[in-house]
Amino acid sequence: MSDTSTNGSQGDFEVKGPVPFASDAAASGPPHVEVPVPYDAILLAGFGGPEGQDDVIPFLRNVTRGRGIPDERLEEVAHHYRHFGGVSPINAQNRALKAALEAELAQRGIDLPVFWGNRNWAPYLGAAVQEAATAGRTNLLGLATSAYSSFSSCRQYREDFARVLAETGLERTVTIDKVRQFFDHPGFVAPFVEGVRAAVAGFVAEGVPGERIRVLFSTHSVPTDDAVRSGPRDVDFGAGGAYAAQHEAVAAYVMSEVARELPEAIGIGWELVYQSRSGPPTQPWLEPDVNDVIAGLPAAGAEAVAIVPLGFMSDHMEVLWDLDTEAMAAAAAAGLRAVRTPTPGIDPVFVAGLVDLVQERLSGTPGAERPHVTDLGPWFDVCRPGCCENVRAGFKPAAAGLAP
Repeated sequence: MSDTSTNGSQGDFEVKGPVPFASDAAASGPPHVEVPVPYDAILLAGFGGPEGQDDVIPFLRNVTRGRGIPDERLEEVAHHYRHFGGVSPINAQNRALKAALEAELAQRGIDLPVFWGNRNWAPYLGAAVQEAATAGRTNLLGLATSAYSSFSSCRQYREDFARVLAETGLERTVTIDKVRQFFDHPGFVAPFVEGVRAAVAGFVAEGVPGERIRVLFSTHSVPTDDAVRSGPRDVDFGAGGAYAAQHEAVAAYVMSEVARELPEAIGIGWELVYQSRSGPPTQPWLEPDVNDVIAGLPAAGAEAVAIVPLGFMSDHMEVLWDLDTEAMAAAAAAGLRAVRTPTPGIDPVFVAGLVDLVQERLSGTPGAERPHVTDLGPWFDVCRPGCCENVRAGFKPAAAGLAP
């Protein structure tokens, strides 16, 4: 991936002035900020989730705000949460991640407090930013709990940063930059390599020949129109945009590493699949669906399948329900041995990798020296104009990127 110009225009978009809400070093819009920046806190930005049955519908209203979806339809999704007592695991996981980040920062002697806020449920981002400002921490480095490029996994967080700064009246007092998308950082990828290696080794030990093993890399589906707009507009990433290209590249790397470590894995078939579709049937979303692919595996000669939650940082609801419940049921119905491999969670290698991302911004590490395992990286510190547009809502003000 080549750097794009920050002057004049890029693709169909004119670059309009400095990067809003940004540190001085990022405000001119360099793809990679290669000078040290004295951040004084980390803003951990999460999706949020209900923590009781009474929270479920209000939470889903927050998630779908502005779309006019009635509560009766929301209740159709709510049963996923109801099944687990109305509690999403995501807040507990973010509490654990915050503690793990704080411990890793302390071990390295990095004096940066971590403030945590969510998009859709308490603790909210606005409260986190206000808490940081009250503590005198005004130069924040955002760390969103999503590794890939798309509207919902990157730009929406950047819009959230802009929104809460405006809502709190802190837009002239607090700056928020953001670490680069870390889909191909070694710390994020290593737990997936280990998980696939262990799954394949387990199948082989049970007597399943390598040619009868399949690996399905699963991620959240998104509308096709949004997918093709993911990533910078002046790079052709193919039909699924940067979102699909990033997943494909990481999956290929994982399989190459597993084959290097485990000869029995050489030639094992693998595929990128999608899950958790929520749009109307008339709207195209990325396919194929994980359950449809699983159903067809026996006819293709498969006896065992490893389901890899490649698009997810932790075991939140889409993993517990869509994979551990529905996909594993589909595998059982198909007569397949099946294993769902782990997410990074708070794996020490992953947590260390996240702090490495913070450290490279504190130190101004040159882009050419930043670790990445695919040819797409290292991704941008400052998102390019037009990156990850929401087709339905259009462009809103966003921090950590060039306008629009």
